[in-house]
Amino acid sequence: MGPETAVAGTVSSTRNVDLAYLGGTEALVAFAAGALSPVDLLEALIERAALVEPDVNAFAETMFDEARVEARESERRWAAGMARPLEGLPVAAKEAQALAGRVVTDGLVEPLDPEPATETAWALERLRAAGAIVHARTTTSELCCMPVSHASRWGTTRNPWDLTKGVGGSSGGSAAALAAGTATLATGTDIGGSIRAPAALAGVVGYKPPHGRVPLEPPANGETWLHAGALARSVADAALIANAMAGPHPGDRCSLPVAPPLPSAFEPAPGMRVAFCARPGDLPVEAAVAANAERVAAALAAAGVEVREVELDWRLEEINEAMWGHGDVTRAEAALEREAERPGTLSPYAVGCFERSTAAAASIPIERRVAIENRLRNGVFALFDTCDAVLVPTMGVAAMDAGEDYAARPLRVDGAPLDHFCDAALTPIFNVASSCPVLTVPSGLAPSGTPTGVQVAGPPSDDLTAFRLAAEIECVAPWNYDLPGGSN
Repeated sequence: MGPETAVAGTVSSTRNVDLAYLGGTEALVAFAAGALSPVDLLEALIERAALVEPDVNAFAETMFDEARVEARESERRWAAGMARPLEGLPVAAKEAQALAGRVVTDGLVEPLDPEPATETAWALERLRAAGAIVHARTTTSELCCMPVSHASRWGTTRNPWDLTKGVGGSSGGSAAALAAGTATLATGTDIGGSIRAPAALAGVVGYKPPHGRVPLEPPANGETWLHAGALARSVADAALIANAMAGPHPGDRCSLPVAPPLPSAFEPAPGMRVAFCARPGDLPVEAAVAANAERVAAALAAAGVEVREVELDWRLEEINEAMWGHGDVTRAEAALEREAERPGTLSPYAVGCFERSTAAAASIPIERRVAIENRLRNGVFALFDTCDAVLVPTMGVAAMDAGEDYAARPLRVDGAPLDHFCDAALTPIFNVASSCPVLTVPSGLAPSGTPTGVQVAGPPSDDLTAFRLAAEIECVAPWNYDLPGGSN
């Protein structure tokens, strides 16, 4: 059973369901041929949202009326031969990314900054300049702090594959919208796995670019763990949106030079050397997650990819020392002050996160943190001395319960309790090694019926290699997802 049946059952228009799940690359071909209008595509998504959004709750805000105006303009541009690269494609934008005239609430009932943004995030600005239509903003965890997507402001975002399960976070609304068929493309940000974790749990593709590939506004651009990236239902669609967002910006001195655009189709990967590990170090990984990762590795090997099983010395204690308290904890401190003044302002998971982060920032010497990050980063980089790419699971679990803070009971991996549910993410090490491009692609379904994913990491700044292997996985290890718009 796929997400279409999980969230809605039957629908009034099969054609509109098919359109709702139409890929961006396919939609552009149809637009160019005059076989489909951007207006029709948008209306299919709006119809789909009316049906499934009450259950899924992926949207923090909708902008359907404004989007309809833009879709009609895109229709005219196609007719006049003036179409831009993403002309008429609806994009769901993460609420944490600023849109001029709208407040960034970060899921808080009382936002830390209640004033509307005066400028649009550069990543979204570029998408709009390329012709994309932002028709909705998507839900996150509070202050994007954890791999969950429920918040005091908009409630619980649910996984379209199983409404009793969560969809991860913090870019969970974007992932859920794609799986539910209410967006064609989506955006996210990632400082510890916030794109990749929900993409894996929702069964879609997530792309964390190298830091600087997509420009960020100061002072966020100075945070090397932070990336603005993309979510999509295919590798080709991820490349489509990645190309539109990438490139240097005069306001971001950390942004990377111009790189060749990603192609619309990728060369087969036979001959590539891939370092594979289903259970990195002592990181917790469910048997079903590991088995699906092994299925992908076996399919690659059968297709001629040189898959080398490796042992990875990744230690959860070290990763946690690097992660907890990393960066500027000013906003966490401000949120805790508000919680002290008005108890109940924050969800329990946010309180726990901010308390642990501020404590770690105060207690872990900066010299030790730098030494750990250097060791972890150099260990990742060393893999590329003998291999072209790295393949590991994305999340150690196939599912998390919807709306669960895991404050009163722990998240378990094959029966063993985790110290913190964040330990289930195998993503933060690639934020330490922030120059590595990483995609997560679906690896299959767990016995429970929810998706699992694998991460494909490329060498520093080598996006093409990561996309090439991800596209190969899409070809040789298709995941058996019964999406109404066509099988992945």
